[in-house]
Amino acid sequence: MERPQTFSQPFKYPNGTLPMFQQHRQYLIKRGFDPDHLTKIWNLHGTGPVSLLDKSDYSHRIIAPIWWNDKEVSFQARDITNKAKLRYKACPKNRETIHHKDILYGKQAEWGNVGICVEGITDVWRLGIKSFATFGIQFKIHQIKVIAENFKKVVVIFDPEPQAQKQARRLIVELKMKGVDTENILLSTAKDPGSMEQKEADTLVKQILKEK
Repeated sequence: MERPQTFSQPFKYPNGTLPMFQQHRQYLIKRGFDPDHLTKIWNLHGTGPVSLLDKSDYSHRIIAPIWWNDKEVSFQARDITNKAKLRYKACPKNRETIHHKDILYGKQAEWGNVGICVEGITDVWRLGIKSFATFGIQFKIHQIKVIAENFKKVVVIFDPEPQAQKQARRLIVELKMKGVDTENILLSTAKDPGSMEQKEADTLVKQILKEK
């Protein structure tokens, strides 16, 4: 269901993209992630103090490749300093093979009939390979179609903020109209899925997959 697009430049990473440095690993460790595990599963990279792509600054970020149909099509870059205006920065549109908001972030080959829908890439890192992200709460209709094509049931776990929960309810309505069985889970123990303790997240995923 990929939309035809015209690209002015080939896909590439920002200059200075290398295997994650110690500061990237420490950022992940502080957030309760295992950097070696994430690198193995999600093929994460890192940038240093100087990193540019098309004159846009990608310095001090973790670079997360986005794959679709076994092809690397885009990336997202997560700031590790907590000082940048944009925590997440996407690949420039004219560099994307497929626009990231037309697809989902996750491991397609590992999905089953039940999917766990979250907002962002760090939420997927926490909940694992049975989850997928819509790259924010402002999902697109094309993403609804992609979700409906891949899952029979979807459990939505967005952040607890009112706007995020409003969008979660909207998403559920849209998916039900496509014939997808849906459920919304509101977390009470964490600000967002990415901030959960790993053991707690693992238990939640097991419970979801066991019950559905």
